[in-house]
Amino acid sequence: MHETILVLDFGSPSVQLVPRRIRECGVYSQLAPNTLTAEDIRKQQPKGIVLCGDTAGRIDPEIFNLDIPVLGGGSGTFEMEAIRYFVKNVCECQCAWTMKNYATAAIERFRNEIGNDEVICGLSGGVDSSVVAAILSKSIGRQLKCILVDSGLMRQGEIEKVAKAFQGHFDLELQVVDAADGFLERLAGVEEPQEKRRRIGHYFIDIFAEAAKQFPNARHLAQGTIYPDIIESGMTLHQEPGHSSSDGSATIKLHHNVGGLPEKLGFHLVEPLRELFKDEVRKLGIELGLPKDFVWRHPFPGPGLSVRCLGEVTQKKLDRLRAADTIVIEEIHRAGLYRQVSQVFAVLLPVKSVGVTDGSRTYDEAVAIRCVATDDFMSADWVALPEEVLRRMSSRIIKEVPGINRVVYDISSKPPATIEWE
Repeated sequence: MHETILVLDFGSPSVQLVPRRIRECGVYSQLAPNTLTAEDIRKQQPKGIVLCGDTAGRIDPEIFNLDIPVLGGGSGTFEMEAIRYFVKNVCECQCAWTMKNYATAAIERFRNEIGNDEVICGLSGGVDSSVVAAILSKSIGRQLKCILVDSGLMRQGEIEKVAKAFQGHFDLELQVVDAADGFLERLAGVEEPQEKRRRIGHYFIDIFAEAAKQFPNARHLAQGTIYPDIIESGMTLHQEPGHSSSDGSATIKLHHNVGGLPEKLGFHLVEPLRELFKDEVRKLGIELGLPKDFVWRHPFPGPGLSVRCLGEVTQKKLDRLRAADTIVIEEIHRAGLYRQVSQVFAVLLPVKSVGVTDGSRTYDEAVAIRCVATDDFMSADWVALPEEVLRRMSSRIIKEVPGINRVVYDISSKPPATIEWE
């Protein structure tokens, strides 16, 4: 059990930042729908309540009779000093929310919940799935069965790198499943981003269900769902995966491990990171002793390159995008900037433009480069990369990747733009 402060969302544009600021004070906090009644809140026993947005006529007045401190801030952004004073002086919290304590509690929790069952965990090599594997490995040891799906949508050399790294660092069973052709078949002719995510999510589940037949004691499916996935999918922490939100929360995009899950999985979901923001996941990884190259690796979307290949996904487009993305990452490392930025990648655009190569007219595709800095991935600023770095990226992509004759740079912040293009 840990101290909790609930943040009720009444439509404030800054509401997603408030739980982050409260957690920085050492107290667990989460967003809650504005439809919560006083009785709902009483059952959760929070140390405090924060109201964000216009509450006029939209709040249960009994909330103010719960003998729980309430902080109301309208639609403005709360100052850190005000939050800190509310948390420590008004709510009198002990401020013991740390990743060290979280790790200890989570390891014990999942050891008790899982018992002697086996758990299937889908590995991608990213931070989230790596931390999930680490925490479950410490909880249940070789009862954890990891599956690395080769979707054909990964970065250059990704499968080989991940397999080698995990087999060398973890005492677990790892199986690589080649499903590239199946993913391409299901994405054929699909252009709409949400539909891409739905199809990929459903096929991932199909693969896990098939793989589970080799593990008759497997009753659980572990996923690297994190708190921003929940928020951006228009859901709440206590909502069952696969069910849409009914409280009016905005659905920004469907995450393949949130909105794409079918009603009947056949597994019990295990989501050790469901309550955590991205920076907390990294801190947890360090507490668990993960190698630094795992912990500080830039995020990679669950649907892979499919959401960076705008429009229909084909093998030819994926090959071009993969080659361009490799160049972008190489140049960021070369400039010593990889740890200074939060995420950088290439996007293949569904447009063609006229160019000139070796004196001849071309009509080829364009690539956009996206580079952002962020603390929590709920909001992000575009990074002004040095001109010489951008020049090298552009020059190499155009020279080394056939079929691309134009490179542009994305200077959009989140919000209003999302980090990924789809």
